[in-house]
Amino acid sequence: MRFRSLPSLLAGLLVLAACSAPAPDTPPPPAVLVRSVDAAGAPPAVQVYAGEVRARIESDLGFRIGGKLVERLVDVGADVAAGAPLALLDAQDVRLAQASAQAAAAAAESDLALARSEFVRARDLQARNFVSSSVLDARRSALQAAEARLRQARAQAEVAANQAGYARLEAPAAGVVTAVLAEPGQVVGAGQAVLRLARPDEREVLIHVPEGRATGLVPGSAAQVRPWAAPEREYAGRVREVAPAADAATRTHAVRVAVPGADATLALGASASVAFAAADGEAGGVLLPLPAVTRQPGQADAGTVWVVGEDDAVRPLAVELGAWREDGVVVRAGLPAQARVVVAGVHKLIEGMRVRAVEEGAPVLLDVRR
Repeated sequence: MRFRSLPSLLAGLLVLAACSAPAPDTPPPPAVLVRSVDAAGAPPAVQVYAGEVRARIESDLGFRIGGKLVERLVDVGADVAAGAPLALLDAQDVRLAQASAQAAAAAAESDLALARSEFVRARDLQARNFVSSSVLDARRSALQAAEARLRQARAQAEVAANQAGYARLEAPAAGVVTAVLAEPGQVVGAGQAVLRLARPDEREVLIHVPEGRATGLVPGSAAQVRPWAAPEREYAGRVREVAPAADAATRTHAVRVAVPGADATLALGASASVAFAAADGEAGGVLLPLPAVTRQPGQADAGTVWVVGEDDAVRPLAVELGAWREDGVVVRAGLPAQARVVVAGVHKLIEGMRVRAVEEGAPVLLDVRR
C-alpha cells in the first residue's frame, strides 16, 4: 500500500509547487541623468543671459492738453508713418476757445482802427493849434496801447489754434505701436501716456546682469545674440549701455546690447540669449549644473562630482572648481576625457552602485500600459 500511494504523493507535490509564489525578480538599476563632457576639447565657458528684444527708441505719446478720449485709431502692432493720426480728443471746448480768441483779435483790430483815426485827427488839430500837445500825446498813447492789445489778441488766437490741433495725436516718426495705455471714453490729462511707439530701425536686447558681473561689462564689449525662436541664427552685438545703479527689487543692472544686423527674426518683444566671453578664472573650464557639484567643506576651489564608469557603476571624483555662477559651476580640472557626469540626484548615490545612465536631452519612454 505504501508503494501504491507514491504516484499520488508525487502529484500532490507537483500541485504544491505550481501554487507556490514565484521567485522575486531582481530590481532594475536606478536611472540617473548624465551629461557627457570632453574636458580636453571643451569650449571655454561663457556667460549667457536671457533678454528681450527692444527698440532703442521707445516713446510714450500723450496729448498736450487734457480732455476726453473719443477715438483711438490704431491698435497694438500697427505700423504707422510719420504724421499719421493715432487718437482724437473731444475738441468742442478747444474749438470754442479758438473762436473766442479769434473774436477778441477782431475786436482788437477795431479798437486799433479807432485809435489810429483819433490820433490822425488830433495831429491835424494840433497842427492848426486847435488842441494842445497833451491831447496829441494822449491819442498817441491810446494808439500804442491798441496796437499792443492787437498783438496780444493775435498771439492768443494762435495759441488757441494750436490747442485745437493738440486734440489730434500724431506719430512723431515712423514706428510700431507696442502698447495702448488709454481707451475711448477715458478722461486723460495733459502729458498722460496714451500710446507707446517704438522705432524698429535700431533694435537691441535688454538683459539684467547681477551686481557681481556688471563690473566686467563696459560699453563696447562684444556679445553674441541668439533668438530663442531660431537658435541656429547668431547675431553680433555690442554693449551700448550699462545702468550705473542696480534695481532696488532685483539688485541687477540693466544692460542694453545693440544688434546692428538685426532683421525680422529678432522681432520686437521676442526672447533672445546674449553670450559674453568668459571672465578671468572661468576660461578653459567645463560648465556643469549646480546640482552636479558638491563643494568640499572648507575649500572654495575643491569639489566632488559623480561619474559613471564603463561598468555602469558610479564613483565620486574630486575636481578643481572655478567660479560659481547663476547657471552652473565651472570645473577647471579633474575631469577625465569623455566623462559621464551625473547631473541630477547625486545625493542618492552610493559608491559602486550600478545605475542606468540616461543622456541629458535623450527622449524618455514611459510605460503607459498600466
